[in-house]
Amino acid sequence: MSLEGEIRKKILFMVENSKTKTEYRKPLIGFARADDPLFLKLKEHISENYLLPCDLLENARTVISFFIPFSKTVVSSNRGGAVTSQEWLIAYVETNELLSKISEELISHLKNKGIEAVTVKPTHNFDPNTLISRWSHKHTAYVAGLGTFGIHHMLITEAGCAGRFGSLIISEEILPSKRPSFDYCLEKRGNNCNYCIDKCPTSALSAQGFDKPKCYAHLKQISRKFSTLGKCDACGKCAMGPCALAIP
Repeated sequence: MSLEGEIRKKILFMVENSKTKTEYRKPLIGFARADDPLFLKLKEHISENYLLPCDLLENARTVISFFIPFSKTVVSSNRGGAVTSQEWLIAYVETNELLSKISEELISHLKNKGIEAVTVKPTHNFDPNTLISRWSHKHTAYVAGLGTFGIHHMLITEAGCAGRFGSLIISEEILPSKRPSFDYCLEKRGNNCNYCIDKCPTSALSAQGFDKPKCYAHLKQISRKFSTLGKCDACGKCAMGPCALAIP
C-alpha cells in the first residue's frame, strides 16, 4: 500500500472507531506540496508571523489536511433557536481531542517508517489579543484542495462545513490533491444566499465583513455558560445553512 493509502486508512479507521458521543460522517483527506506558493500568500494575507510548513519542519515536503464532518444529527441539534446546542458543543470538544489523537498516531506511525512529521494543536493556537493564528487548519485545507471559502469565512467542503479540520506536515513527498474549479458558496456563485449572516446571533457576520472580536466575545460567553463540557468556545449557527452537510 502506498504512503497516501496508509495515511487515508489510518484516519478513516480512527474516525470510524472513535469512542465518542459524537457521530461522524466519512472524513475527507487532502494533500499539498509544502512549497506550494499559496502558503506564502497566506503569510502575506494573514500575518507576518504566520508560519510556513518549512518553519514547522525544516525538511517539509507534504502537508496533509483532514476534515472530520459531524453527523446530520449533530447539525440538526444546532439548527433551531439562538442558543448553541449541547450536542454541537460536545462535538467541538470531542473532535478537537480526536484530531489530536489522529495526529499523534500518524506521527508515531510515520516515525517508524523513518519519516518526520509535526502538527499544530487543533484550536486555541491564536494570539488572544489579535485573534490571529500562526497556523490555520482551514486555510491549509484550502491549499490541499478540500474546499472553498464561504462568506461566513469557513471552508465549505464536499461534506459541507459542519465539522473540524486538522493537519500534519511531513518530510515525505505525496502527490498534491487538485483544488476545486468553482466556488462552493451559493452567495459567491450569485445565488443570493445570506443564511449565515441572518443566523449570526450577534450580527458579528454581516455583508460588510466579519467582526472577529465580537464573535469571540460571544464564544467565550458560551464557554463560560457550558463550562462543565470543557473548553467549548463554539457557536456554529452560521454553519447550519445549505452548506452545512454538502456543496449546496
